Amino acid sequence: MLLIYNFFIKLYALLVFFAQFFNKKAKLWTIGRKNNNIAYTPKSVWFHFASLGEFEQGRPVLEQIRSSTNLPIVITFFSPSGYEVRKNTPLADQIYYLPLDSATNAMQFIEKINPVVAIFTKYEYWYHYFNELNKRQIPLYVISGIFRPGQIFFKWYGGLHRKMLSFVTHFFVQDEESKGLLQNIGINHVTVSGDTRFDRVWANASQPKHLPVIEQFKNGKPVFFGGSTWPEDERLITALIPLYPDWKFIFAPHEISEEKILKLKSSLPHGQTIRFSEIKDLAMPLNDFKVLIIDNIGMLSSLYQYGDIVFIGGGFGVGIHNTLEAAAFGLPVIFGPNYQKFREARDMVSMQLGFTVSNVDDLKLIAHQLISDLNYRQKTSAAIKAYVANNTGATDTILKTTHLKELMRTEN
Repeated sequence: MLLIYNFFIKLYALLVFFAQFFNKKAKLWTIGRKNNNIAYTPKSVWFHFASLGEFEQGRPVLEQIRSSTNLPIVITFFSPSGYEVRKNTPLADQIYYLPLDSATNAMQFIEKINPVVAIFTKYEYWYHYFNELNKRQIPLYVISGIFRPGQIFFKWYGGLHRKMLSFVTHFFVQDEESKGLLQNIGINHVTVSGDTRFDRVWANASQPKHLPVIEQFKNGKPVFFGGSTWPEDERLITALIPLYPDWKFIFAPHEISEEKILKLKSSLPHGQTIRFSEIKDLAMPLNDFKVLIIDNIGMLSSLYQYGDIVFIGGGFGVGIHNTLEAAAFGLPVIFGPNYQKFREARDMVSMQLGFTVSNVDDLKLIAHQLISDLNYRQKTSAAIKAYVANNTGATDTILKTTHLKELMRTEN
């Protein structure tokens, strides 16, 4: 099985190599690894994140460790969407693309950074890195992990992947189902800690960045948000605009290439739509506009404080994006049908705090319920905010159980 695993790792690298000639992310992935200049570090704390979402998820633990140690913090990313956005974060001393998983790369990388502990967030299970950490008796923790029955770990042919799990010192998982699945295959070093994303979004909602420009646009009107949207999501939301003349609409697309933004703007009310980047040159009052397109990255987590209802994108593709950022501000959350992989989305639907739609008629019905009944919307808002607050605390559980703070003080 290891031969097959190694083959597919090399095949993946080959496919990405050819994809770089017509795909920007593939090019960044390839060039980033080629330009990795990994510095020797006598001791370090290693955090690995698949992408930007996992960075934000693991950030509460990262921040606590950063404040508890003088050891260098090394961060690795698998995806360009994480590395390119956070490559200058002050929370780390060294930031790299994770070299491709091979026995040689794993040995050389770990010899260079010399971690006293490694912390992986949610997922990303790499055989050679885990095996090398295990051979060197370096503690490896997986935080905010979540498992489903359909994953390869729980299949008859998943022996190699189950072996990867055996290399982990301790798992901190989001729910009891994940713990049960691991215990069923003999993995007992598991704690149900919850999800550190709740800690992250709650802290963000408690001290959001003030955005006067958005207040000017809002001008006291209720706002319907489209957060991390894709074209299919945007098509549905656009259908609501003429139905609610007293509401404002803000779109924050997942992809902000010029081509994508121009296409979105062309589908929105002419003369009533403005891009955020156009505001500085505006000759008329901002509050005259009905629709705002956010054509930059990094504002969304603070933008939600000005919203009343949100449609989170991705549910007509591979899966919905971050619902918790909006929920922490008390926004009722709507999303497409592909949400089952996300525990918080399943929770929200079962508690009738989140709403799933499959078409424009579904969205019109739910939007009407929330918009026309202020009392219902306010009750939903209070309940969804309480749901987030009641699920905080994962960071404290992880730090106490692993004694990471004590380890950092010992290693300093």
